[in-house]
Amino acid sequence: MIRILLAEDQVMVRQGLKMMIESDDEMKVAGEANNGKEAVSLCETRAFDIVILDIRMPVMDGIEAAKIIQSRWPNTKILILTTFDDDNYVLESLRIGVSGYIMKTGDTESLHRSIRSALTGGLSIEDRVAAKVMPILLNREEAKETDPSLTPRERAILKCIGEGLNNGEIAERLAISVGTVKNNISQILNKLELRDRTQLAIYAIRHNLV
Repeated sequence: MIRILLAEDQVMVRQGLKMMIESDDEMKVAGEANNGKEAVSLCETRAFDIVILDIRMPVMDGIEAAKIIQSRWPNTKILILTTFDDDNYVLESLRIGVSGYIMKTGDTESLHRSIRSALTGGLSIEDRVAAKVMPILLNREEAKETDPSLTPRERAILKCIGEGLNNGEIAERLAISVGTVKNNISQILNKLELRDRTQLAIYAIRHNLV
C-alpha cells in the first residue's frame, strides 16, 4: 500500500483529491493536513511514501514545508500541487528537489501516474507547465559542455533522466540492469556535485543533452 500525506487548506478540494487518489486500490491517504506546519508535524509521527503539498497554504506554505521534509526525511517523495502555473513557483520547487509539480485541474489518471513516477525516481511536470519553464531554464545561462569526467554510459543515463525516465525505463532503453543504473546515478551525482535526480534533470537540459 502506498501511504500518502495530503496537505491542502481547502477542505472540499482535499476531499476531492482524496477520492481521486483512493480510486486506486494500492493508494491510501494516511494523513491529512490543513497547512505545511501540520504536514511536517504528521511526518514526525508517521511514515509516508509520498507527501502532496498545496503550494499556497496558511501558516506554512508548500515550498517551506517541502524544504523541511526534504531535509529531515529525504526518502519521502514530494509532489507539489497547485492551480497556479507560476514560473517562479515551479523553479523553486525544482531547486528543492521535489518529484513533481502537478495541477489541481489534472485528471485522476495523471495524478496516479505522478505518484507512481515519484516512487520510482521519476520527475513529473505537466506538459503546459514544462512548456513555460524549460525555456527559462535554457535561457538562464548559456549551455555548457558536459563534465569531461562523465563516461559515455553516464551521459546516456543523464540524457534519459533529462527526458523524465525512471530507473526501470532507463535500464530497458540502455539494456542494462536497474542496479547498474542506480550505481551510475550515484557516480554522476558525485562527479557533478549535485544533490538529487531533479538537479540532474536540470543539468541535462542546460547542457543540451535533451
